Amino acid sequence: MIKFIHCADLHLDSPFKSRHYLSPSILSDVKQSAYNSFRKIVDDAIKEQVDFIVIAGDLFDQNNRTLRAEVFLREQFLRLQDEQIFVYIIHGNHDPLSVGVHTVWPENVTVFSDKVSTYQLITKNGQVVYLHGFSYQKDQSYENKIDEYPESTGNKGIHIGVLHGTYSQASGVKQRYTEFNIEDLNSKLYHYWALGHIHERAMISELSQVHYPGNIQARHFKEKGEKGYLLVEGDESKLQASFKPTQYIRFEKAVIETQAKGKHALYEAIQKFKDSVRTEGKAFYQLDVYVKHDEILKQDEINQVIQLIQEYEENQTNFIFVEQLNVFFDQDSEVALANEFNDDILQDENILEEALSDLYMNPKANRFLEPFSDVDKQALIERGEAILKRRMRG
Repeated sequence: MIKFIHCADLHLDSPFKSRHYLSPSILSDVKQSAYNSFRKIVDDAIKEQVDFIVIAGDLFDQNNRTLRAEVFLREQFLRLQDEQIFVYIIHGNHDPLSVGVHTVWPENVTVFSDKVSTYQLITKNGQVVYLHGFSYQKDQSYENKIDEYPESTGNKGIHIGVLHGTYSQASGVKQRYTEFNIEDLNSKLYHYWALGHIHERAMISELSQVHYPGNIQARHFKEKGEKGYLLVEGDESKLQASFKPTQYIRFEKAVIETQAKGKHALYEAIQKFKDSVRTEGKAFYQLDVYVKHDEILKQDEINQVIQLIQEYEENQTNFIFVEQLNVFFDQDSEVALANEFNDDILQDENILEEALSDLYMNPKANRFLEPFSDVDKQALIERGEAILKRRMRG
């Protein structure tokens, strides 16, 4: 029997420059969120007395790697060493070996090189485990090394493949770095594949146990829902993976309907919603409010509501921060025009791409924006729809 933790995509010190408007207390929570999530993983590893932890790439976040992040990880690895828990690490496209790590890891930590390597572990109860993997040397390497992973037929024991890359359902020549399909993985006859790179949790195969655990902490609304790690238990005949949430902050989308009339009633309706989800923990929300009557509010009145509901959260232990608020009123003409606007944008994506390109090329605006790859285009269209409706009211 073995028991281990599979996690990936820590992205410690990921930048949050686009949230400069947050209060100091909330911004501090955001910056600390990935650290708190990984600390919870280490807490659970010690509590569960796992044999080892696999980190399948992207511990750090590109050039934002800091001494603070490295010192923090060393402290957590030392906690694991005291419990005789081993750590196996591969580096991914966001933390390649070429950038370097200046901290010396404890003896319980093994870092895979840029060559496909195999490490043997014998657990406390005598189970032999083989871990196969490699680290990225550069951030955009087009070398696909899946063929270099050895088959498991030569050694008895539990075989685990560790890989940072993109799963593709297509067969044939791979165009992108570390792109692979299920046939590639199954050909190695491993008991478990510990994948990283994709931030959404996914089970690619149950028969051969191929899993993405997702990232450990969401950073924006494209990564909504629970985040954490996979706890894997079993033997050579069967391994079972179960998800364990560790996120410190959630990113969610929600829709509410209300009969509220006037800005005071709208404020109370939103406060009631926030209180109903507060026990679930700290969270950012994209909130769509559908007001079921035609007594509309002006834009400055809605802005007052937004300001108050955000200020209310500054000193809340479990903040529910409504970062994006869209208010829709029952007005058929508005709905028809807004839907036409939405359809035009969706049918000709170049309109949106050109608008975003102009904005991101502006040096004064660019420094306040989230990375272009993180832009949720559908959410942007929905916000534009809401603004269009409000502008129609004058």
